[in-house]
This record gives sequence, structure tokens and C-alpha cells, in this order.
Amino acid sequence: MDNGELVVFSGNANPKLAKEICDYLEVEVGQALVGKFSEGETRLKIEQDVRGKDVFVVQPTCPPVNENLMELLIIMDALKRASAKRITAVLPYYGYARQDRKDQPRVPITAKLVANLITIAGADRVLTIDLHAGQIQGFFDIPLDNLYAVNVFVDYLTKLGGKNLVVVSPDVGGIKMARAYAKRFKASLAIVDKRRINDKEAEVMHILGEVKGKNAVIVDDIAATAGSLVEAVASLKKAGAKEIYAAITHPVLSGPAIERIKDSPLKELLTTNTIPIEKNKMIKKIKVLSIGPLLAEAIKRIHHEESVSSLFI
Repeated sequence: MDNGELVVFSGNANPKLAKEICDYLEVEVGQALVGKFSEGETRLKIEQDVRGKDVFVVQPTCPPVNENLMELLIIMDALKRASAKRITAVLPYYGYARQDRKDQPRVPITAKLVANLITIAGADRVLTIDLHAGQIQGFFDIPLDNLYAVNVFVDYLTKLGGKNLVVVSPDVGGIKMARAYAKRFKASLAIVDKRRINDKEAEVMHILGEVKGKNAVIVDDIAATAGSLVEAVASLKKAGAKEIYAAITHPVLSGPAIERIKDSPLKELLTTNTIPIEKNKMIKKIKVLSIGPLLAEAIKRIHHEESVSSLFI
């Protein structure tokens, strides 16, 4: 099937990642003016012909979330009205994902709301990495490919030593992801049993699994205020773990996150460039690995109507 010429556009959320993807694909970043009107509204103009073309829009909905989400929706609306043949929303980080169900009365399901907005704005398919909850895939009535960052972390983590490694899930909800890592490294698995006090604080109750004398790797999809992360690190240290690492896909790192990480016994935080980290937040403990080649390979396969399943775990 001929989908027309491949074109990659980017908003202001993560232009560096979009450029990296384009370099891998050996194409230029699509020409678009993405700015603001005087009152703050998003100003957008696609400055090249996209009629009949296969268009990919790279725009994680990371902080400032509302601004980047609106940019994504407006870009896709413009592309749809400019007669693009197919529009794929490439969201390395899918914001508003943490409210994915009604866990208490009178709360929204923002993950579903955003899915509706993306679809209505003109997306024909979605490409993302490590969704916060698997059921979000079912919120879309269009194809969605959810890639996993485990492949990006594998090479780096392998050198930590196989037999003496334990993969740790920071909560019960992350067991599936932790199990995938443990399987890949042929390592043992441990789980931090915690009780959430509120949306910013959690209290560690128990550690399920043997961590004494082992190098621990905490795996999770998001580090926001890093409260849960540093609590887990402290508990693992108390339980006798040797060196403690964390492999976190999306470095939101808001509020007191950096100070908490800096002051914790965490040896190194491995993360990806799904979200750009501000220069003032780049401390020695943080190591950023690129998911550009993974996304670029997925984009290439989608464009040529080839299977992307081999990129999954």
C-alpha cells in the first residue's frame, strides 16, 4: 500500500527528539510555524505541502502539559484540513494517564478524555512508549502501538551483573513491567508493598522478595515528585541491598524530585529522552538514554506497513 511520502512534524514539546528521529530516517523535520498569539493562544501554520502524505507528529504531552496537548491537537487539525493522507500522533509520553479509572467518587477519567480529543483532532493512529496503564489502549478506537523502553535499558543494565541482580517493582501495580525486566536479565524479582497516604506521599510497609546483598534495579514508568522512588530506595537500603539503581522511562521530575534524588542513597537514575530534562535538573546521578532509534524504527515500519511486533518485549 502506498501511503505517500513520509513527513515528520514536531511541536515545541521535544524538538530535539524529533530531530534525532528524522536523522535516523534521513528526512528533514517538517516545516511548520508553532508559536503564540499575543494573548497566549497557539499560533500554527504548516509551511509545506502535505496533501496525500503520511504524516507523523512527534509531541509528548509533558510539562507544560496543557500547552503541549493543545499544540498537538492544533497541529493535527491543521494537517487534517491540509489533506494529509494519514496522521500518526507520536506521543513518547502520554500525559493525563494517571487518572485512568474512577477510583473515588466525582473524579474524571482524563486518560479517556485525552484519547477522545486526539482522535477527534484527526489522528489515524497513535505511537507511544510505556503507557502508565495498559487499559488506556482500549480507550482508543484507532490503532495504538505501545512500545517498551526495556530494550533501551538492557545493554546498560547488563553490565551490573546478572546473578547478583534483583529487579524491584516500587508498587503492586508495576509487577508486570518488573517481571518483564527480570525475565530479560534472568534476575530475581522483589516488590515494595506500600500504602499511599495521598497523591504526593506513600508509606512503605514491606518488601516482598530477597534483596539482601544484591544490586537492586527499581523499574517504573514515571518519576514525578520521586517520593515513592526515594522511599523504595531507603527501604531497600535498610533491607541490605548493595547498590541501588532505578530505570524510569519518563522523567517528569517535578517539585522536590531532584533534591530528593540527590539526597537519597540511589546510585544512578537511568531514564530516557521521552521528556526533555531542563539543564538545571541534570545532576550527576541522572543518565539519559535515547529512545529516538526505537521510535524511528517503529515509524519506518508503520510507514511501510510492516509489523512492529518485533520491537515489543
